[in-house]
Amino acid sequence: MKFSLTTAIDYTNGAPHIGHAYEKVLADAIARYHRLKGDDVFFLTGVDQHGQKVQQSAQKQGVAPSEFVAGITAKFLALWKTLDISCDAWAATVEPVHKHCVQAMLQLLWDTGHFYKSKQAGYYSVRQEQFLTDKERGPDGEFGPEWGEVVLIEEENYFFKLAAHRQWLLDLIDVRSAAGTPFVVPDFRVAELRNAVEKLSGDLCISRPKSRLEWGIELPFDKDFVTYVWFDALSNYVSFAGYDPTPGADNSLFHSRWPALHVIGKDIMVPPHGIYWPIMLKACGFADADIPTLLVHGWWNIAGSKMSKSEGNIVDPAVLAETFGVAATRYYLLSDIATGRDSDFSEERLILRYNTDLANSLGNLLNRTLSMAKRYRSGILKKSDSPLAAFVAEKCAAYSRRMDAFEVHAAIESTWEIIVRCNAYVEESAPWKLAKDPASAEKLDEVLYSLAEALRVVSILITPIIPESAAAIRSQLQWDGPLSIARCEWGLLADGHQLGDPVPVFPRIERE
Repeated sequence: MKFSLTTAIDYTNGAPHIGHAYEKVLADAIARYHRLKGDDVFFLTGVDQHGQKVQQSAQKQGVAPSEFVAGITAKFLALWKTLDISCDAWAATVEPVHKHCVQAMLQLLWDTGHFYKSKQAGYYSVRQEQFLTDKERGPDGEFGPEWGEVVLIEEENYFFKLAAHRQWLLDLIDVRSAAGTPFVVPDFRVAELRNAVEKLSGDLCISRPKSRLEWGIELPFDKDFVTYVWFDALSNYVSFAGYDPTPGADNSLFHSRWPALHVIGKDIMVPPHGIYWPIMLKACGFADADIPTLLVHGWWNIAGSKMSKSEGNIVDPAVLAETFGVAATRYYLLSDIATGRDSDFSEERLILRYNTDLANSLGNLLNRTLSMAKRYRSGILKKSDSPLAAFVAEKCAAYSRRMDAFEVHAAIESTWEIIVRCNAYVEESAPWKLAKDPASAEKLDEVLYSLAEALRVVSILITPIIPESAAAIRSQLQWDGPLSIARCEWGLLADGHQLGDPVPVFPRIERE
């Protein structure tokens, strides 16, 4: 089967932070899981490089916008390499293939009467790059700090007939939810989106005059304007998947990759991804079945407050990975937040989860198993029936159900139930006592085989979460069989299998 997913592309007007890292690691875990299932996976991520804020930042630094975004893009690329993000394609909105797609979409919508030109006067948020209405004012009648600099502008622009599709989008949300394939997940986000769509009344300004903004994609039907940054950025999901809106174009590659799951933050569900994007696709001729699903994740906060540059509480994921390691960073980000919910970031929690779950629970189990096997059986296993087989199979099934539902944190919990059970099994069976009793030789073989086989299964289940560490475990088990969820079947370590020597995979983190 095919499985495609994308993440929201990162805006190149600032350095990457932990929210970017969580989103990419979450998407990477989902992609790696589907590869384990044998699906044909297409995983896209990238950077959004246009817009007024980028132009202004470049001007402040005295460099061309292209040079400015290249420097920021390099930081994102380096971080994703560090965090072992396994994307299949990279989107950069300055690329010619993207420009061609965006301009072809714009021309298609212009030709089919979805755009009109009109004069607009109003307050404009430079930070959010959008015109504001009275609905955005606070109780005091002022625009809040979240909008940044707000200026009064009067200018002529092109508009997209957004409100005309309001009822269609409401129906789509309801039909998809009733069918069990919701437009947005988790389920509690559906009502939030529907409420926002019900309030939809105006149209979307999709252009900016070049007199104000030059750093953007030019409208193909009016050379004096560039397109609105959201119209540009959202289109990356199809442009880099191979979509060509030009009449008669071959879109067979695109259809093999579409529709895709979009992994996004809750702050950009409304209005861009939940309203603008599906209506754009509908207007371009996409069928209802081809409208993608949105997986909306929460925020990492600090003491209950959103991280922000102004507060000076941004967490740098590159520093986390360098300080605590990639495994600790990935494991913490995926295990300590429920998909869709918010969570408070804490270095203390990161260290605690790593030391408790990885170093003490899994790492200790691996070390004890290999050490006992080497001491009592020269590292050679004798295949045996096991009291753990049924339990492990049950937890593997739970793991798959939860990963299929994008509940990565819950899938991790299912995996750790296996590890906890195995550690208890060591204490219950006491192999060190069995080794002293020749009459218990068969039971000792059963225990050692059961632990090694359970660790082999666990090494598959944790591959999407901490891939490098999972590979290190398999290396010590000296098992290099095909890597897939199907290989979680019990009993694949052969009779007479030789285990390797124990080497610490998860050394404890000690605070100075």
